[in-house]
Amino acid sequence: MRPDATLRRASRGAASVEHAALAALIALIVIAGIAALRSAPPDSASRELGGAIARRIACAPRHPVPCGRNPLALAYGFPLGKLVRSLAPAPVAILGPSGPLLPVDFRRCRQASCAAPGPSSGLTASNRRVTVFTSVEDLRSSAGGVRVSYWSYRPGLGWDLVQRDAGQAEIQAAASIRLNIEDVPALVALETLAGRNHARFSRGEEPPWRWRVPGAR
Repeated sequence: MRPDATLRRASRGAASVEHAALAALIALIVIAGIAALRSAPPDSASRELGGAIARRIACAPRHPVPCGRNPLALAYGFPLGKLVRSLAPAPVAILGPSGPLLPVDFRRCRQASCAAPGPSSGLTASNRRVTVFTSVEDLRSSAGGVRVSYWSYRPGLGWDLVQRDAGQAEIQAAASIRLNIEDVPALVALETLAGRNHARFSRGEEPPWRWRVPGAR
Protein backbone atom coordinates (compact mmCIF):
# COMPACT_ATOMS: atom_id res chain seq x y z
CA MET A 1 0.00 0.00 0.00
CA ARG A 2 1.23 3.49 -0.84
CA PRO A 3 2.43 5.59 2.14
CA ASP A 4 0.11 8.49 1.26
CA ALA A 5 -2.92 6.18 1.21
CA THR A 6 -1.96 4.83 4.64
CA LEU A 7 -1.64 8.38 5.93
CA ARG A 8 -5.09 9.31 4.62
CA ARG A 9 -6.64 6.24 6.30
CA ALA A 10 -4.91 7.11 9.57
CA SER A 11 -6.15 10.69 9.31
CA ARG A 12 -9.72 9.51 8.77
CA GLY A 13 -9.43 7.22 11.78
CA ALA A 14 -8.14 10.07 13.94
CA ALA A 15 -10.96 12.31 12.83
CA SER A 16 -13.51 9.61 13.72
CA VAL A 17 -12.04 9.27 17.21
CA GLU A 18 -12.14 13.06 17.68
CA HIS A 19 -15.77 13.20 16.56
CA ALA A 20 -16.71 10.42 18.95
CA ALA A 21 -14.95 12.18 21.81
CA LEU A 22 -16.68 15.45 21.00
CA ALA A 23 -20.08 13.74 20.88
CA ALA A 24 -19.38 12.09 24.24
CA LEU A 25 -18.40 15.44 25.75
CA ILE A 26 -21.61 17.09 24.49
CA ALA A 27 -23.64 14.18 25.90
CA LEU A 28 -21.98 14.58 29.32
CA ILE A 29 -22.74 18.32 29.30
CA VAL A 30 -26.37 17.65 28.45
CA ILE A 31 -26.67 15.00 31.18
CA ALA A 32 -25.05 17.34 33.70
CA GLY A 33 -27.47 20.11 32.70
CA ILE A 34 -30.49 17.83 33.11
CA ALA A 35 -29.24 16.71 36.50
CA ALA A 36 -28.77 20.32 37.59
CA LEU A 37 -32.29 21.20 36.48
CA ARG A 38 -33.77 18.29 38.42
CA SER A 39 -31.89 19.19 41.56
CA ALA A 40 -32.76 22.91 41.52
CA PRO A 41 -35.17 24.87 39.29
CA PRO A 42 -33.39 27.53 37.18
CA ASP A 43 -33.52 31.12 38.35
CA SER A 44 -34.20 34.08 36.05
CA ALA A 45 -30.51 34.58 35.27
CA SER A 46 -30.14 30.95 34.20
CA ARG A 47 -33.24 31.15 32.04
CA GLU A 48 -31.93 34.30 30.35
CA LEU A 49 -28.58 32.63 29.69
CA GLY A 50 -30.28 29.55 28.27
CA GLY A 51 -32.49 31.72 26.07
CA ALA A 52 -29.50 33.65 24.76
CA ILE A 53 -27.66 30.42 23.89
CA ALA A 54 -30.76 29.03 22.16
CA ARG A 55 -31.15 32.21 20.10
CA ARG A 56 -27.50 32.05 19.03
CA ILE A 57 -27.86 28.43 17.92
CA ALA A 58 -31.08 29.16 16.02
CA CYS A 59 -29.72 32.33 14.44
CA ALA A 60 -26.65 30.82 12.80
CA PRO A 61 -28.35 28.86 9.99
CA ARG A 62 -30.97 31.56 9.31
CA HIS A 63 -28.81 34.62 8.80
CA PRO A 64 -25.46 34.87 6.93
CA VAL A 65 -24.28 37.56 9.37
CA PRO A 66 -23.18 37.42 13.02
CA CYS A 67 -26.13 36.88 15.34
CA GLY A 68 -27.54 40.09 16.74
CA ARG A 69 -25.91 42.21 14.04
CA ASN A 70 -27.93 43.88 11.33
CA PRO A 71 -26.58 43.51 7.77
CA LEU A 72 -26.90 47.26 7.16
CA ALA A 73 -24.75 48.01 10.21
CA LEU A 74 -22.16 45.49 9.03
CA ALA A 75 -22.07 47.04 5.55
CA TYR A 76 -22.17 50.75 6.39
CA GLY A 77 -21.74 51.13 10.14
CA PHE A 78 -24.61 52.04 12.44
CA PRO A 79 -24.99 55.77 11.55
CA LEU A 80 -25.23 55.17 7.79
CA GLY A 81 -27.02 51.85 8.22
CA LYS A 82 -29.78 53.63 10.14
CA LEU A 83 -29.86 56.36 7.51
CA VAL A 84 -30.32 53.77 4.75
CA ARG A 85 -33.21 52.25 6.67
CA SER A 86 -34.86 55.57 7.48
CA LEU A 87 -34.81 56.76 3.84
CA ALA A 88 -35.97 53.46 2.33
CA PRO A 89 -38.94 53.92 -0.03
CA ALA A 90 -42.10 51.97 0.70
CA PRO A 91 -42.34 48.91 -1.58
CA VAL A 92 -44.69 49.53 -4.49
CA ALA A 93 -46.25 47.00 -6.84
CA ILE A 94 -45.75 47.84 -10.53
CA LEU A 95 -47.98 46.39 -13.22
CA GLY A 96 -46.29 43.74 -15.33
CA PRO A 97 -47.54 41.60 -18.25
CA SER A 98 -49.24 39.16 -15.87
CA GLY A 99 -50.27 41.56 -13.12
CA PRO A 100 -48.74 43.71 -10.34
CA LEU A 101 -45.25 42.77 -9.16
CA LEU A 102 -43.39 43.59 -5.95
CA PRO A 103 -39.60 43.98 -5.70
CA VAL A 104 -37.97 40.68 -4.73
CA ASP A 105 -34.56 39.10 -4.14
CA PHE A 106 -33.28 38.07 -7.60
CA ARG A 107 -31.24 35.29 -6.00
CA ARG A 108 -34.42 33.50 -4.93
CA CYS A 109 -37.16 34.73 -7.26
CA ARG A 110 -37.02 35.12 -11.05
CA GLN A 111 -40.64 34.36 -11.96
CA ALA A 112 -43.60 36.74 -11.94
CA SER A 113 -45.60 34.21 -9.91
CA CYS A 114 -43.29 34.60 -6.90
CA ALA A 115 -43.40 38.42 -7.01
CA ALA A 116 -47.18 38.86 -6.99
CA PRO A 117 -48.51 40.77 -3.96
CA GLY A 118 -49.63 38.62 -1.06
CA PRO A 119 -52.30 39.12 1.60
CA SER A 120 -49.74 40.28 4.19
CA SER A 121 -47.76 43.49 4.02
CA GLY A 122 -44.14 42.92 3.05
CA LEU A 123 -44.74 39.43 1.64
CA THR A 124 -45.49 38.19 -1.85
CA ALA A 125 -48.15 35.63 -2.69
CA SER A 126 -45.46 32.91 -2.49
CA ASN A 127 -44.52 34.09 1.03
CA ARG A 128 -41.28 35.78 -0.07
CA ARG A 129 -40.09 38.96 1.59
CA VAL A 130 -40.19 42.17 -0.39
CA THR A 131 -36.52 43.02 -0.98
CA VAL A 132 -34.63 46.11 -2.14
CA PHE A 133 -30.90 46.30 -2.85
CA THR A 134 -28.89 49.30 -1.69
CA SER A 135 -25.63 51.11 -2.37
CA VAL A 136 -24.15 54.14 -0.62
CA GLU A 137 -21.88 56.90 -1.90
CA ASP A 138 -20.34 58.76 1.04
CA LEU A 139 -18.76 62.08 0.01
CA ARG A 140 -18.56 63.68 3.44
CA SER A 141 -14.76 63.59 3.39
CA SER A 142 -14.83 66.02 0.46
CA ALA A 143 -17.47 68.33 1.94
CA GLY A 144 -20.25 66.46 0.18
CA GLY A 145 -23.20 64.49 1.43
CA VAL A 146 -24.41 60.92 1.34
CA ARG A 147 -26.29 59.45 -1.62
CA VAL A 148 -28.27 56.27 -1.05
CA SER A 149 -29.43 54.25 -4.07
CA TYR A 150 -32.30 51.77 -3.76
CA TRP A 151 -32.40 49.18 -6.53
CA SER A 152 -35.61 47.16 -6.97
CA TYR A 153 -35.85 44.04 -9.13
CA ARG A 154 -39.14 42.72 -10.54
CA PRO A 155 -39.14 39.59 -12.74
CA GLY A 156 -39.82 40.49 -16.34
CA LEU A 157 -39.61 44.23 -15.66
CA GLY A 158 -35.98 44.51 -14.65
CA TRP A 159 -34.60 47.17 -12.33
CA ASP A 160 -35.99 50.38 -10.88
CA LEU A 161 -33.89 53.02 -9.09
CA VAL A 162 -34.78 55.46 -6.31
CA GLN A 163 -32.10 57.77 -4.91
CA ARG A 164 -32.02 59.77 -1.71
CA ASP A 165 -29.52 62.51 -0.83
CA ALA A 166 -28.80 63.26 2.82
CA GLY A 167 -26.56 65.35 5.05
CA GLN A 168 -25.59 65.42 8.68
CA ALA A 169 -29.07 66.55 9.76
CA GLU A 170 -30.67 63.44 8.22
CA ILE A 171 -27.99 61.19 9.73
CA GLN A 172 -28.65 62.62 13.19
CA ALA A 173 -32.40 62.32 12.73
CA ALA A 174 -32.02 58.62 11.91
CA ALA A 175 -29.81 57.91 14.94
CA SER A 176 -32.76 57.09 17.18
CA ILE A 177 -34.26 54.31 15.05
CA ARG A 178 -33.57 50.63 15.67
CA LEU A 179 -32.31 48.24 13.04
CA ASN A 180 -34.24 44.99 12.89
CA ILE A 181 -33.64 42.12 10.49
CA GLU A 182 -37.42 41.71 10.10
CA ASP A 183 -37.95 45.31 8.84
CA VAL A 184 -39.89 45.78 5.59
CA PRO A 185 -38.63 45.93 2.96
CA ALA A 186 -35.60 43.72 3.48
CA LEU A 187 -32.55 45.77 2.48
CA VAL A 188 -29.52 44.02 0.99
CA ALA A 189 -26.29 46.01 0.65
CA LEU A 190 -24.74 45.46 -2.76
CA GLU A 191 -21.33 46.32 -1.29
CA THR A 192 -21.34 43.08 0.72
CA LEU A 193 -23.27 40.87 -1.72
CA ALA A 194 -20.99 38.03 -2.79
CA GLY A 195 -20.78 37.40 -6.53
CA ARG A 196 -23.04 40.34 -7.35
CA ASN A 197 -21.20 41.23 -10.56
CA HIS A 198 -21.29 37.69 -11.93
CA ALA A 199 -25.00 36.90 -11.54
CA ARG A 200 -26.69 35.99 -14.82
CA PHE A 201 -29.80 37.79 -15.98
CA SER A 202 -32.16 37.50 -18.91
CA ARG A 203 -31.96 40.03 -21.72
CA GLY A 204 -33.59 43.26 -20.61
CA GLU A 205 -32.94 42.57 -16.90
CA GLU A 206 -29.23 43.41 -16.84
CA PRO A 207 -28.55 45.30 -13.56
CA PRO A 208 -27.36 48.90 -14.14
CA TRP A 209 -25.21 48.67 -11.01
CA ARG A 210 -23.01 45.83 -12.30
CA TRP A 211 -19.29 46.66 -11.80
CA ARG A 212 -20.24 50.13 -10.52
CA VAL A 213 -20.58 49.39 -6.82
CA PRO A 214 -17.28 48.98 -4.95
CA GLY A 215 -17.02 46.29 -2.30
CA ALA A 216 -17.08 47.11 1.40
CA ARG A 217 -13.70 47.91 2.87
